[in-house]
Amino acid sequence: MATIPRVSFSHIGIYVRDLDAMVAFYTRLFGLRVTDRGQLRIPGEPQIVFLSGDPREHHQVALVSGRGDGPSTVNQLSFDVASLADLRNLHAELERAGIGPTFAINHGVSWSVYTHDPEGNMIELYVHSPWYVPQPVVDPLDLSLSDDEIRRGTEAAYRDRPGFRPIAQWRDEFARAVAESK
Repeated sequence: MATIPRVSFSHIGIYVRDLDAMVAFYTRLFGLRVTDRGQLRIPGEPQIVFLSGDPREHHQVALVSGRGDGPSTVNQLSFDVASLADLRNLHAELERAGIGPTFAINHGVSWSVYTHDPEGNMIELYVHSPWYVPQPVVDPLDLSLSDDEIRRGTEAAYRDRPGFRPIAQWRDEFARAVAESK
């Protein structure tokens, strides 16, 4: 059997109904920048806008006009943030902007805030925790607590679960498993 090359997820493209509203949402709230835009030479000739917040990636999100009237088939778009303070600030900004409802979730492995974009796609903003907790875990998160209280509370809530360990240990184990599968 041939060796399967390692792949890494890079970006997502989604069809949208209101291209301008979606560009405004992702640029204003998440700091993504338009890297390019234009018309695709495919049937329907939809417009496409490329967005990124990472100079290593030309685009992380591609928004394409032409979405039909049916419901979104996107489960969620997830954005990693650097700290609990950033998560709190984004949560507050979403509420100030009247975007909601929002809800905060403790996944054990991460702390998250969820909402929807203007077309109903689920958006997750999250920060990694220092632990691996086997998933799924969906518990309420109180963002009014201090960083230390959230960390201590998370560790206390999940440390007795089978498989709980520092995320660095889990990453090392996973890296070995990936290397061995090549």
